[in-house]
Amino acid sequence: MSAAIDLERLRPSMEGVVAAVLATCDAEGQVNVSLISQVHYVGPGLIALSYQFFNKTRRNLLETRRAAVTVIDCATAERYRLSLDYLETDTEGPVFEAMRARLAGIASHTGMAGVFRLQGADLCRVSAMEQVPGPALPSPPAGPSRLAAARRVAERLRGAADPGALADAALAGIAEELGITHAIFLAADAGERRLFTLASLGHAETGIGSEIAYGEGLAGAAAQSFAPVRITMMTAEYRYGAAVAGTARSLGLDWDRARTIPFPGLAMPGSQMAVPLRFGDRLCGVLLVESPEILRFSHEDEDALALIGDQIGALMVALDADRAGEEPGEPAAKDGPACIAIRHFDRDDSVFIGHDYLIKGVAGAIFWRLLQEHAASGRTEFTTRELRLDPALRLPGNAENFDTRLILLMRRLEERAAPVRLLRAGRGRLRLALSAHPVLSEADAGSSARAVPDPA
Repeated sequence: MSAAIDLERLRPSMEGVVAAVLATCDAEGQVNVSLISQVHYVGPGLIALSYQFFNKTRRNLLETRRAAVTVIDCATAERYRLSLDYLETDTEGPVFEAMRARLAGIASHTGMAGVFRLQGADLCRVSAMEQVPGPALPSPPAGPSRLAAARRVAERLRGAADPGALADAALAGIAEELGITHAIFLAADAGERRLFTLASLGHAETGIGSEIAYGEGLAGAAAQSFAPVRITMMTAEYRYGAAVAGTARSLGLDWDRARTIPFPGLAMPGSQMAVPLRFGDRLCGVLLVESPEILRFSHEDEDALALIGDQIGALMVALDADRAGEEPGEPAAKDGPACIAIRHFDRDDSVFIGHDYLIKGVAGAIFWRLLQEHAASGRTEFTTRELRLDPALRLPGNAENFDTRLILLMRRLEERAAPVRLLRAGRGRLRLALSAHPVLSEADAGSSARAVPDPA
């Protein structure tokens, strides 16, 4: 068989569960051997080595342009030695970004984000390959076709009426077709460079509305690098939410627990993978999947989820089109004896119902604007068009993910069993459903609340 065919078969040996051994020598023949964190499959006859710390290895590689690397299949214990010819070092592009994303994901789990930094991807051609003699286990049986499963998931996504329905269909599809039991669907806020949870699967808490920044954790690494990230063996003591909190504190960020929705996730994941939801050069979100099992997600799983992710990204862009066009709804009378206090903090547009935190950011600003208009005029019906054009909301010019923010707000209100709900009232129309009379007040840190006048 040719090296190209063997290389495709050796992709499981490049998982990094067992460190690869890299050997180089200088011009005088002095050998240097070191462990290397990543051997990345590029294509037929091509691999890339991670360039990080190894000064002696680096000098030898540039001097002789030759190396040998031994990789080990963690499932069968088979070992293969590859003879390499160095071609070039990439410091940008898809190969570099994929390797940098994986390293960033590992670093985020270990608190080494400032230390584990990829300097380059050393592209090498495989000139020879041999299996190293030794005991080995039989190869595990092949699973069902991931390509066929990805196609069935894509078919389930058709007809989704809004981003919320799309997220639900995607999670249900990967659960049934790919057997994934734990997943988080995150939408992207490009302006704030943050991800927020729109739906989740298999976790005790849904975490709807929880947020992380680009670069935080595995999902943040996938968002920042615009590339899939897969880690097949996690440390037992790792906890996703704690890692994100620790990163924020180490950066000196204001970690305000009163305004924090806990991020969902397994307490001790064995494997995790995050794929960006892309359309062209636009990031629409990230799909994060995890499992308590080690080695749960393969290269085939990554390929399948990448295809699904691109399909979701295209549909999210289509669904984010302006749904407006209708005139504002008619005012409705306020009735009912019950009252509920709702507070708004202008600094981050966070909203509290009673003493419970609800939402912040763009979704919080939208909700507060609707409540203000209801207090002023009694209206309960609105159009998405008037909200998009409302200067008080200070929306970005392109208003990306506007509809996704509305879905997030609706789901948070439903999840909290709030006395105020936001419902669809037709294409481009929204309706406030109130089981209690909202008493609004503006507040900011360190000051007392200011009541919003009620014309009634």
